[in-house]
Amino acid sequence: MFEKLTSFFNIAPVQFLFTALAIYLLGILIISLINRQVKSLRRRHSARKVTFYTTVLAILVFSVVFWLESVRSVAVVISIVGAGLVVALQEVILCFAGWLLIIIKRPFTVGDRIEIGSVKGDVIDVRMFQTALLEVGNWVGAEQSTGRVVHIPNSSVFKERVFNYTKGFKFIWNEIKITVTFESNWQKAKEIILRHANPEIDKLKTKVQASIKKMAQEYMIHYEKFTPIVYVNISDYGIELSLRYLTEVRERRSTQDRISGIILEDFAREEDIQFAYPTYRIVK
Repeated sequence: MFEKLTSFFNIAPVQFLFTALAIYLLGILIISLINRQVKSLRRRHSARKVTFYTTVLAILVFSVVFWLESVRSVAVVISIVGAGLVVALQEVILCFAGWLLIIIKRPFTVGDRIEIGSVKGDVIDVRMFQTALLEVGNWVGAEQSTGRVVHIPNSSVFKERVFNYTKGFKFIWNEIKITVTFESNWQKAKEIILRHANPEIDKLKTKVQASIKKMAQEYMIHYEKFTPIVYVNISDYGIELSLRYLTEVRERRSTQDRISGIILEDFAREEDIQFAYPTYRIVK
């Protein structure tokens, strides 16, 4: 009985399965320890990913070494099958190559807000074949979360343009457009708008300057002016005042709400400032 059990464990496939299982269980144990010991969400997520990929790589290397002698004996068959697999699994291979690009070149990382193709969102996970985004925008205004998780194949980094909102410079330019009538005192309206926009950038001034300085070390970029500005334009039905100001990526709606509310209150107190809007006249 003992001799049969010994011969059973000496069979190559069984040895391979038990060794691969041991490596896999060790990876699971390490991930369990990471979940209990690491408090930082970002560090915990990164450590889990490194452990998972290291475990998979160890199993793959062990498989190649273990079966190397057998692979040599069927090299011709494998070359034919391999050529067919390359064609059949072209998208899978491209997704894996995209994952390597994301890991090495880091066009985006977990936590970044990106737009890739027609999808926009916050990166919540980067896997070997897919990247998961928590979608923003779409039917929700001012790029707020929709609550949907979107899975994008990593091959998209080769096929689509990738916009990163937060890498390097974590601020965006936002605009609020207000149109007053031709009879309104548009100069006063412009002053009111700037008066309420300036405090917003004053709160961020130190952060913006530090971010621009850091960004200039990596990219050929330079901002000479980042204070709010109001552009004046003559439209079909009034004078359009466009406020352009810097805001943090995830604060776009809150700052726009805050500035718009104060401007509305001030305009309501001014008799010589009136909002303009398209009108129609029906002539019989």
